[in-house]
Amino acid sequence: MHIHILGICGTFMGSLAILAKELGHQVSGCDAGVYPPMSTQLEAQGITLMEAYKPEHLQPHPDLVIVGNAMSRGNPCVEYVLNKQLNYTSGPQWLCDHILKDKWVLAVAGTHGKTTTSTMLAWILEYAGMKPGFLIGGVPKNFDASARLGDSAFFVVEADEYDSAFFDKRSKFIHYRPRTAILNNLEFDHADIFDNLAAIQKQFHHLVRTIPSQGLIISPDNAEALDEVLETGCWSETTRFGFNPESPWRAELLHEDGSRFKVITEETVAEIHWSHQGTHNVNNAIAAIAAAHHVGVRPETSAEALCQFSGVKRRMELLINRNGFRVYDDFAHHPTAIASTLSGLRKQVGTEKIIAVIEPRSNTMRMGAHRDKLAESCALADEVIWYQPAGMHWSLEDVVASCRNRASIQQDIDSIISSLMSRKNETTTHILIMSNGGFAGIHRRLVDRIKAENTP
Repeated sequence: MHIHILGICGTFMGSLAILAKELGHQVSGCDAGVYPPMSTQLEAQGITLMEAYKPEHLQPHPDLVIVGNAMSRGNPCVEYVLNKQLNYTSGPQWLCDHILKDKWVLAVAGTHGKTTTSTMLAWILEYAGMKPGFLIGGVPKNFDASARLGDSAFFVVEADEYDSAFFDKRSKFIHYRPRTAILNNLEFDHADIFDNLAAIQKQFHHLVRTIPSQGLIISPDNAEALDEVLETGCWSETTRFGFNPESPWRAELLHEDGSRFKVITEETVAEIHWSHQGTHNVNNAIAAIAAAHHVGVRPETSAEALCQFSGVKRRMELLINRNGFRVYDDFAHHPTAIASTLSGLRKQVGTEKIIAVIEPRSNTMRMGAHRDKLAESCALADEVIWYQPAGMHWSLEDVVASCRNRASIQQDIDSIISSLMSRKNETTTHILIMSNGGFAGIHRRLVDRIKAENTP
């Protein structure tokens, strides 16, 4: 079967393409923006990528079109599919019908940390010899790709609350029917499709309704919004994780940056020493350990696996460390995530200089839903460079004025790079680039410039 995917370079759709290819289908796809790491991964899998949304990309007609949730009416390919009555479906529905229906699904939901926690959980099961299938909304460093069918009954899926398609406004995770579910946290996000937090909570409760009574819900010990969801009605076994001494699954920090911590159930069962930082990652780890335990993995084994956890591309990924410059790529695009990432880095580097370079790219950011929280989210950086992207209909000037640290607005990538390179004679500088998109290739361009200017 020939499957064509609209929006193939999105993190979910790209992973879906890999699974379809592994099932033996001919897979092609198109997208408005084709950029690494997803484009590189797809090309390595032998999947045909096409730039832009052109009806000719759908000729000859594929057997099935999988429509990404970024597609809307008026898109040339969407209109062609409808006018020509081509067979089409949403990504989550296809995943349910062709892969998940016969699996023990371990789903990771929440506003933050879905990709990292899903990757941790998949790696734990792999380390334990369980050969899981998985679909992760990012590129995990412990695996060759962001998705695979696996060779067991277990399948780990990143469970997103965003809607499924222009014709299916249910959250993606409603399709997944997990037996083990991590509800990692819950805040207001996706202002383009949700009016308020209560609307998101309603979708989360729809997810809770699908979990069997013999299943397990794993939730944090400090998330009021999720407590309210479960109080609405819960028919499954539940357990808690976090730092609360009363929680069945908890952590105790051995270093304030989160690079060393104890894993505790009824007693201390293991210690984890790794290269990651931030209490958010410690929480992610404890949740993954609890989920793995539900399918039979001993906590000690999970801890051993996480000591060898390499992380995910674009999640505090160190791109270069040369002559005083340390450049990181991070996906943070919500004030809470920005603050958590900066907190972990600050605890790791002490008083060394941190420059945050931020593109407010998500739909929620572009709408200004979080504008009042942005300045405070960056308080731990010494300097913030805000990139004002084209098409954002509000100015970052008020955010800059509210920043307690040095802050500026830039509208040109070359100007940002030149400004950063002017610091080359300063002491160790940590440059943290934050965006959930390609950011006009700033990562590669900055790294290339650093390499060129430091070449003898």
